[in-house]
Amino acid sequence: MPILLTIAAFEGIVLGRIPADIPGLVIGLVAVLVGLTLMVRGLEMSLFPLGEALADAMARRGHPAWLLGFAFALGFGSTVAEPALAAVAAQAATAMAADPGIPVNPGQQEALANWIRYGIAISLGLALVVGVWRTLKGWPVIWLVLPGYGLIALVTLLSDAPVIAAALDAGTAATSVINIPLMLALGIGLASVLRSRSPLVDGFGIVVLASLAPMLMFMAVSLIFLGRG
Repeated sequence: MPILLTIAAFEGIVLGRIPADIPGLVIGLVAVLVGLTLMVRGLEMSLFPLGEALADAMARRGHPAWLLGFAFALGFGSTVAEPALAAVAAQAATAMAADPGIPVNPGQQEALANWIRYGIAISLGLALVVGVWRTLKGWPVIWLVLPGYGLIALVTLLSDAPVIAAALDAGTAATSVINIPLMLALGIGLASVLRSRSPLVDGFGIVVLASLAPMLMFMAVSLIFLGRG
């Protein structure tokens, strides 16, 4: 409703016009509301409890390799399914193909978008591995966050590569409606099982690592292949 009211106010007050195809817009809005409601409800009923149960079971197995493998698979699979990331990857590929300084032609857009999408999913899976390992070891999350964001800030200041802004957006888009609740379920579930860990202190913080890793990966790969910086 806030989005709808904002658009309607600018259309009517600022632009002074009535949107075309109002029935189609209403039908689309209803479809969005129903779809999002069913998706969130479905996640609450199935994937979230399943993620917590698997994290609990993996932690009780006693061998961290199983838990780390599960974290990577969960991060990779949930990120590939993120619609926000798919949209950002497609838009980034289109913009890169239109940039004369980047050796990408329009025929390579779809392949490039897939490379961006799966590359970010791999980096997020690795971020979950680091996040789970941090919880197991009890490391403060700030030890990982400050160096990571400091490196991103340094590259952003010093590099003139045209993909820096896209890398920053990719990190944000990689963590969205599907994988954030799953990551929280994994972190909190794991911290709850470990006696010496606090769900509040050690269970949270995994999302910020998951947002940080795709930015670093996107920047590193882009600067290497573009040879600019």
